[in-house]
Amino acid sequence: MFAIDYRVRQGATLLSGLLLTATIAAAVQTSVQSTDLEHERGLAIAREADRRDSGWRDARVDVRMLLRSQHGETSERFLRSAWLEVPDDGDRTIVTFDRPADVKGSAVLTFSHKVGDDDRWIYLPAVGRTKRVASSNKAGPFMGSEFAFEDLASQEIEKYLYRYVRTDVWEGEPVWIVERDPLDPRSGYTRQLVWYDQAEYRPRKIDYFDRKNEPLKTLTYEQYQRVDRFWRARVQVMANHQTGKSTRVEFGPFRFGFGLTMVDFSVDRLSTTR
Repeated sequence: MFAIDYRVRQGATLLSGLLLTATIAAAVQTSVQSTDLEHERGLAIAREADRRDSGWRDARVDVRMLLRSQHGETSERFLRSAWLEVPDDGDRTIVTFDRPADVKGSAVLTFSHKVGDDDRWIYLPAVGRTKRVASSNKAGPFMGSEFAFEDLASQEIEKYLYRYVRTDVWEGEPVWIVERDPLDPRSGYTRQLVWYDQAEYRPRKIDYFDRKNEPLKTLTYEQYQRVDRFWRARVQVMANHQTGKSTRVEFGPFRFGFGLTMVDFSVDRLSTTR
């Protein structure tokens, strides 16, 4: 009788183990499928946002930049930005400073790429020459602002891994929150949380996390206006949570269709944009 009971208990234990193994395997499979769906949904949202903001070809805008220290002290900079869409690659961007005098004539040219490192050059009138910015410096501050050099490049879809996080509300509007993780190990960020509004797929804010995965900065987009069929935020504010500093960027009217070409964004032109 004892032997029979022992075998019964042994069989029951084996059955329980098999059921537990099957349950764990099913849970793992469900988790994998759920993760795959999150990646697919996050990528789909990012692609739709990119599709809706494609086709503007080229643009120009005047910009006022307000730098605020952690003690509330402010300084202003005035500049001009121009962009060029490049088929099958990232955008080209040139930023030229008009004042104050200590930055007048300085210019930064960026060639964004869908794959690989972006190319970037800076012209400084004080030294009278154009210098290439190393890719390892992409996380460095742009001209003393809270924007990094990598923030100026077009945010190409191919440079991130996406994951849908959740649905939320931002300023009374339903939004999707999508995490995007930079694939470049030299990025200054481990991940970013992009808040897209569900009506137009516009980014409303982006939360940036540093290499230690700690909250670093938040970029908010304000005062959206529609120009032709494209939405543009007239104000962007980058707040640094670790230093208490912030940079407010105010854009003038966006203008499209100037007929700009690759020649207008060549390195040789960088010193003559003023």
